[in-house]
Amino acid sequence: MSWRDERLGLLWAIAIFAAWLGSAIYYLSQPLTALSWVGIAAGIGLRTFFHTGLFILAHDAMHGNLWPSSPRWNHRLGRWSVRLYACLSYRDCIRNHVKHHHQPAQPGDPDFHNGHHADPLRWYWHFMGKYLSWGQLWGFVGIFGAIAFPLHLIGQVSYENFSLFYLLPIFFSSLQLFVFGTYLPHRDRPLPRKPGPKNAILRQMWSFFSCYHFGVFHAEHHRQPQQPWFRLPRCRNS
Repeated sequence: MSWRDERLGLLWAIAIFAAWLGSAIYYLSQPLTALSWVGIAAGIGLRTFFHTGLFILAHDAMHGNLWPSSPRWNHRLGRWSVRLYACLSYRDCIRNHVKHHHQPAQPGDPDFHNGHHADPLRWYWHFMGKYLSWGQLWGFVGIFGAIAFPLHLIGQVSYENFSLFYLLPIFFSSLQLFVFGTYLPHRDRPLPRKPGPKNAILRQMWSFFSCYHFGVFHAEHHRQPQQPWFRLPRCRNS
């Protein structure tokens, strides 16, 4: 990776984290009565998108693409990203993702249904079970309960705001990653085809907003995993 790409990647990381944190502060502090239903839906959508961005940063770190010139900080940032995302184990995420790349959509791929959970709902449940154990789930509940209570007590953040703009986006983000990053690309083939609108501009816009290019350009990622997420579109014809 060139120094230019590395610098751009770090700028993207700062932007995603700043958007995630800034949107959390804004929406957690807004009285729900001051927001319309459209505003609430838009807030949930934005928070979901920025929350997914945290996992995308962690995913780049797993491939050594987040900060290539500093492996120590690369993995440190990846570890922080998955912890902020959902208190996940970075080590487990790396182990599962390596298996996914070695045997995509085949027996041995922890992201695949292995023929036993082929319908989307059971596949999603199986998918989540590979990354979030019951112990981690209860730890997640305890940690976020410990965050919500003092925010409510000291910061006067309502539990409704916390549920709508913090917890709900985590759930929707997991669905976004599963549907666009796993189910659609791998539902009927190991290496996905190249879906998406034919128009190049529309394709890139859809690709970015659906899953940071990991849906439309999923095949490119498998062929060139050393490329950071924001450079996947340029890999299409390479």
